[in-house]
Amino acid sequence: MSEVSIAKRKEKCENCTKQCNKKQSEDGVTSHQGGDEANQKVHEASQVLLSACLSCEGCVSEQESLKISQQSLGQLEEVLALNKRCDVSKHKVLLVSVCPQSLPFFALKFGVDVAEAAHKLCGFLKSLGVSFVLDSTLAAGFSIVESQREFIQRYRRRNHDPHALPMFTSSCPGWIRYAERVLGSLVTPHICTARSPQQVMGCLVKDFFSKQQKLSPEKFFHVVLAPCFDKKLEAVREEFYSSLLDSRDVDCVLTSGEIFYMMEQRKVSVEELDSSPLDHLLGEAGDGVLSRHEGRGSEGFLEHVFKHAAKELFGLDVQEITYKTLRNRDFQEVTLERDGETLLQFAAVYGFRNIQTLVHRMRKGRVPYQLVEVLSCPGGCLSGRGQAEGASEGRVDKALAQQMEDTYSCLPVRLPELNPALHTLYQDWLEGQDSAKARALLHTQYKAQSDTHTQPPHMQW
Repeated sequence: MSEVSIAKRKEKCENCTKQCNKKQSEDGVTSHQGGDEANQKVHEASQVLLSACLSCEGCVSEQESLKISQQSLGQLEEVLALNKRCDVSKHKVLLVSVCPQSLPFFALKFGVDVAEAAHKLCGFLKSLGVSFVLDSTLAAGFSIVESQREFIQRYRRRNHDPHALPMFTSSCPGWIRYAERVLGSLVTPHICTARSPQQVMGCLVKDFFSKQQKLSPEKFFHVVLAPCFDKKLEAVREEFYSSLLDSRDVDCVLTSGEIFYMMEQRKVSVEELDSSPLDHLLGEAGDGVLSRHEGRGSEGFLEHVFKHAAKELFGLDVQEITYKTLRNRDFQEVTLERDGETLLQFAAVYGFRNIQTLVHRMRKGRVPYQLVEVLSCPGGCLSGRGQAEGASEGRVDKALAQQMEDTYSCLPVRLPELNPALHTLYQDWLEGQDSAKARALLHTQYKAQSDTHTQPPHMQW
């Protein structure tokens, strides 16, 4: 693919996408594919590139492109068709994990509330032959709790560990890819090691739920329904593949838009869909009561860690968080003060342009924050290109994004640390919160793939 300099991307990031899309069109996907199929693959690849354009230094490799192209509706259809043809003993058990940020999209498309949309979506998926449909909010709870614990540990060793602070969140694969491939060792030691909600869900399905169902992990075909194309890139990372089991934690990521397109192709009427309650990881049927974590439209890592740190480190109960908008709505900060002293200063930085501003300040040694919640999509996860892209390619439908945010905010907030299911799983599945198994399954490491950018000696965090 065309090499595009960081400077040009900074000036106008759409240039990279246009050149990548042009290259995709020239090269095709594979020479033996038919016209319609090839066009569909090229379109899917270009959408991935658009969403993942933060990684422009290395872009998407040929091998990654192949793996991503396999994560498609075609792959899901293939597994469904295989189950119909082959002997039951050779069936794949299809399980779909639904990200909570995808549900407002379906609520608006169906013209119902979020709970009913979840039931209708579940009914559609089960009519296809999916065996289980799970809500991944619980997995996000693990990710948040582990991030809280890691921040406290980093804060307490900040005076003798130059890499302890600031801590950068790790749930956004577009940001992680950019950090690893472009920023290198300047940033990677500061990235929280807690796995993203998607990959925690992968472990829950392949390690816990498979045992509960008395099935081997490779028997499951695990699909994640997400708002973002970048999640496909995350699913194919090497550390999330078990060579022993020949199985990935997440076998396929499909976006909200792809599933809705599937419904349109099948001419599915929402009114005719049966409502089916979501399944539950601990075995009992879901009660249909959905909840969300705090935050504007993502998983709320900043808010949860901020309140936890205020209580744990300073004995302060923070009920409401007040954001101070800096450059724009996607660059905001939160401050904890006591008697005129600043105790904590966090920031939420969304979108490529704001991330570039953050990086510039890092190089100058002017980052006053102890934690930064970084997301590559302007507006956060609800605005992921897999569900919020407008008619003009590459542009977010701002009206739709705002409607999804309003719909999402109607869900009740549930603190993950107060969720009894999470405590049960820490004990029954992970053998305790501080166990070796918890560290292995809930954490990972992010490594610099380019060490050309090192921390200047004068930089003070």
